[in-house]
This record gives sequence, C-alpha cells and structure tokens, in this order.
Amino acid sequence: MNKMINAAVGALLAITLATGSSAGMPSSAAPSAPNASARPLAGLTIAIDPGHQLGNARFPRQINQLVDAGGFKKACNTTGTATNAGVPEATVAWQVSRAVRARLVRMGAKVVMTRNANSRHLWGPCVDKRGAFPGQHGAALMVSIHADGSSARNRGFHVIAPQKRAPWTTTTAKPSLRLATQLRDALTSAGVPRSTYVGSGTALSVRSDLGTLNRSVVPVSMIELGNMRNASDAAKMTTRRGRAQYADAIVAGVRSYLGRS
Repeated sequence: MNKMINAAVGALLAITLATGSSAGMPSSAAPSAPNASARPLAGLTIAIDPGHQLGNARFPRQINQLVDAGGFKKACNTTGTATNAGVPEATVAWQVSRAVRARLVRMGAKVVMTRNANSRHLWGPCVDKRGAFPGQHGAALMVSIHADGSSARNRGFHVIAPQKRAPWTTTTAKPSLRLATQLRDALTSAGVPRSTYVGSGTALSVRSDLGTLNRSVVPVSMIELGNMRNASDAAKMTTRRGRAQYADAIVAGVRSYLGRS
C-alpha cells in the first residue's frame, strides 16, 4: 500500500514540476492573457497635425513660398492667430495635440506628428508636406488641430472635411466627412459648444482650399477648436482642464470612427 501511495505522490510531483501547476490548478506565476480592452487601438498608426509652428512669423520668406495645395498654388503656411491676451494658435494646437497623443499611446496606438516641437526658432512644415505626411507613415487617418480667429461675438468649434475633387480627394472625401462627423459628435457630447458662425448649426464645413486636406491619401479632418478672439473659447483653450476636455473628445471621435470604442 505504501508503495502505491509513494508512486502516486511521485507522479503528481513530476506533473507539478513539468507544468508549473499544483493539483491541476494554474500557477499564480503563469502569465495572464493581455487585456485587449485596455489597448483598443493597438496595431494602428494615427497622425496628428498640430497647426502652424510658433516661429512662422520669423520666417516670412519661407512660409510665403508657394506650394502645391492640391492642383493650385498656395502659401506654404501662415502665422496663425492668437487670443486677445497673446496666446498663439500654434501653442494651443501643440498643447492639445500632445494631450491627444498621450491618450492615444496609452490605448496602444502609434502616433506620428507633423511637428515634434513648438519653437520660435522653427517654421512649417508646408501644407503640402503636412498633407502627404500620414500616407508616408502608414497612418489610418489624420486629425489636424487648429483654432480660429473671428469676430469676438462668434464662438464655438467646427470641423472641416475636404471637398470631393478629382483626382485629389476622390477616395478621401467621403470617409473624411464621416471622420469629421464623428469628431463633431464627440466634441458636442463633451459639452464643447458648436460654432455660431460656421456650418449653420452643424459645426461641419466642407472646403476645397486647404492643402493639408487635399494632399492627404488617408481620411483627414481639421478641427477649429473655437474662436480665439472670443473670451469663453479662449478661456477653455488656455486652461489645462479645457485642453483635457478637447483631447478626451478628439480621442473619443477617433475611436468611434475606427470602431474601437
């Protein structure tokens, strides 16, 4: 009898050593399956375009050079606008873009940006380069982040999609409008007010004159976060809490468009 018990114990010990488990139960040291819900954007590359560059005003010759904006010539870039207190559009676009990037990376995405600094010593890139950027980096889509400059009484965000123009936007116009709509809906759900002066209440605009949109070979939309000359919009854009609200909404819109909510 003792020989039989010893044989059984020996067999169980051999199984335990071979499998790292005890009595058929998983070992506490065994690796657990990855939580896919924690990284819903894994495997995707997303491009973010922080509008303008802080140093554009210092390089007028460079930013005024004409480039192909999608079948017509246009200035390489512009200086952008600013709040009445002097906060530049380039800086707000950069700060919101960085917040968006951080959130997307936490969700597993690879994020590429058309510029990787906000400096008075730099200019560009030109709109043709910005437009070509997502296709060159294998991105699924691109979101271009800007802020508007209008009369102080006007307020609210709007989102721009490219107009269908052969051959430039034949394949991108429709999905870009869908992306713009998802971004618009996410910003609205987050409590960001829609534009009172663009889009007739829809906060959507379709344009043919923007090289960043025309030159992209992947779906692309441009967000005007609000009117920097409006005190309420400016306050939201220049506070950490406000920028977080924008960033959360943009990420939600991207996820909704991709079906990764």
